[in-house]
Amino acid sequence: MGGKINIAVTGAEGFVGKNLCVRLSELDDIEHSPLTRETTAEAYQSAIDHADLVIHLAGVNRPDNPADYSGNVDAASNLAIAIERSGRSMGVVFSSSVKAVDDTPYGRSKKQAEDQFLSLAQEQGVDTLIMRLPNVFGKWCKPNYNSAVATFCHNIARGLPVQVNDPLAPLSLIYIDDLVDQLVNIIREKNLKTGFYEVDEVFDTTVGAVADLIQKFHDQRKACSIDNVGVGLTRALYATYISYLPPVDFSYELVSHGDPRGSFSEVVRTPEAGQFSYFNAHPGVTRGGHYHHTKSEKFLVVHGRALFKFRHILTDAVHQIETSADKPVVVDTIPGWSHDITNIGDDILVCLLWANELFDRERPDTIASKV
Repeated sequence: MGGKINIAVTGAEGFVGKNLCVRLSELDDIEHSPLTRETTAEAYQSAIDHADLVIHLAGVNRPDNPADYSGNVDAASNLAIAIERSGRSMGVVFSSSVKAVDDTPYGRSKKQAEDQFLSLAQEQGVDTLIMRLPNVFGKWCKPNYNSAVATFCHNIARGLPVQVNDPLAPLSLIYIDDLVDQLVNIIREKNLKTGFYEVDEVFDTTVGAVADLIQKFHDQRKACSIDNVGVGLTRALYATYISYLPPVDFSYELVSHGDPRGSFSEVVRTPEAGQFSYFNAHPGVTRGGHYHHTKSEKFLVVHGRALFKFRHILTDAVHQIETSADKPVVVDTIPGWSHDITNIGDDILVCLLWANELFDRERPDTIASKV
């Protein structure tokens, strides 16, 4: 293949298809033709005629009539015919299912489609990679259809009940972005080999654990807290959950504690990375005047000018730092040093604050002491 890689994507309006096509549109080295139920027979054949590789995602998941699962076989047959008509050498990546080994209408239809593609590879030399996918989840998946994760996220985000018949039922999941990454890698490798492809990044969990975690995201958001959502399954589920929030819930108000000096608000509390807050102070106002034994904090002035003053509680050594929003500087509070902050500007002072631990009213580790 020279120049850009030309990809045809069947089932482009489905859950996986939408995510894949968006990703492909972001890449300079790949061109793609999205094929849907609305694509005319002529346009479908033209896309196959120009394709270097076909990502075959089209299929039937949950029809009203089990007989309609034959659509999986029909979609494979239509693609095989189009490839034969093209007379070109190309590859096929077929998104099958782990259910292909099940003796069910859906499983049998997927297995028959697999067999068609394997025959195509043997008889016409069309290299075919078969991906038996577990449950795929992520943004844009249709809720109350064939994805428990999508249903949980949609319902919980709206305060609707969810039904978990067996909390301990095993659940194997792959996150849509991880799947798309693997598809892009396959496309770029340009060296397709016929056979079964074992997907990576599969999470093994239970239905109850997933439902509980999504409910936890919902409850924590109301409490201005957040879980450790930066890695693994929790990261993927959190991104999926918030993608189902209705636009009216994209924002939420904070509790503000005000007095004549200004106001203070907690922004977010974390289980292991402390808490984030912000406060403001009117001109001439001094806040603080205390020390900590263990707690540490980081201050960043984002509006106005401030003077930070420190005093060692044993030696009375002093230190001061003047900062402003014009030149961002992070100021650490140091255990054993009393500290305060004064608005030395003519405008209101706004300061971001991170503390390494959550505030505990029973053990605040905040002892009043003038600087």
